[in-house]
Amino acid sequence: MIRRSPLPTAIWALGFTSLFMDISSEMIHALLPLYITGTLGAGVFALGLIEGIAEATALIVKIFSGVISDITGKRKALALLGYGMAALTKPLFPLAHSLELVITARFIDRIGKGIRGAPRDALVADLAPPERRGEAYGLRQSLDTIGAFVGPLIAMAVLAYWSDALRTVFWFAVIPAFLSVATLFFFVPERDQPRDGKRPFPISRAALVQLPRTFWLVLTLSGLLVFARVSDAFLSLRIMSFDLPLVLAPLVLVAMNIIYALAAWPVGILADRLPRWQLLALGIAALIAGALCLALASALPLAAIGLLLWGLSLALTQGVMAAMIADAAPAPLRATAFGLFNLASGVAMLLGNAASGALWDLRGASAAFMLTACVAALPLGLLPFLKRNRV
Repeated sequence: MIRRSPLPTAIWALGFTSLFMDISSEMIHALLPLYITGTLGAGVFALGLIEGIAEATALIVKIFSGVISDITGKRKALALLGYGMAALTKPLFPLAHSLELVITARFIDRIGKGIRGAPRDALVADLAPPERRGEAYGLRQSLDTIGAFVGPLIAMAVLAYWSDALRTVFWFAVIPAFLSVATLFFFVPERDQPRDGKRPFPISRAALVQLPRTFWLVLTLSGLLVFARVSDAFLSLRIMSFDLPLVLAPLVLVAMNIIYALAAWPVGILADRLPRWQLLALGIAALIAGALCLALASALPLAAIGLLLWGLSLALTQGVMAAMIADAAPAPLRATAFGLFNLASGVAMLLGNAASGALWDLRGASAAFMLTACVAALPLGLLPFLKRNRV
């Protein structure tokens, strides 16, 4: 048996860069909905608007950061800029005494996320041996997911020790954010890429007309799902509405990430063996069922089932749709296709969060999650077309 050499140290460093930043971000995100609606006294519509703008910003910026990285040949510099922006926003959360400062911090943080994503992923491919790129990406994603577990658990520990001090948790979140930037700066080398002046701008008429109908079907289906699937902030508020102690608030994100992490890899394996539209059908069904549970729940157990189904729907759809985009787009336009995919998702997320937040304020949580269930059913009408195209 041939013993395989370890992956380059830089790949591990990129993984720990993601891990530290995810710990920091999840410590804040697990409690931010309660901070905005409780400490700052904002409504759920404001929360939905903030989350929609924040996440949409990250998705939209990703279109351009990858292009800039390819044009300039720089990966690490752009990744450092993105991680650095996110780290610098972290002290703003405990310092905030107004909704405006929280909005500013979230907006800059998500711009940073959008800037770093594509260059960092390209840097993984540049640094990993070509025959082990899958392993390298798997390692980075695994470490990132560990951060999603650890962050909320640390937040719970701090809350328990400091008697529900939200601002104290936010101050602790500053530490792993700056560790993330330091890890990237000191342990990951820059790998300049040769410039190619002939690269087209990703969103151009010449590019759009070359994308096949299957791509546009998947894009439409994805947009409907993203519109329906409100941000994690709404899930936290719904679960906490059953009078759970504040210290347990981060468990909502912990539970989501456990289900997502456990199911995503097996689903990815199945996606290479089964028609992908079948997995999408299961994912849509899980989302509808989860939304109905959250809408109709009068006690915690049914809402908890809804939360688990929600996480399962993510595992059944997110990676599968990405694979479908990659399959549908011609190789020279694959980056363009993913850019459009992120743009459509960003717009849908902004509109969906705003609509759900407004409905929550007017009619309550049940109405907001019923909207999710209704909109999530619409993509089922597109599945026969995907089946016909043998997707």
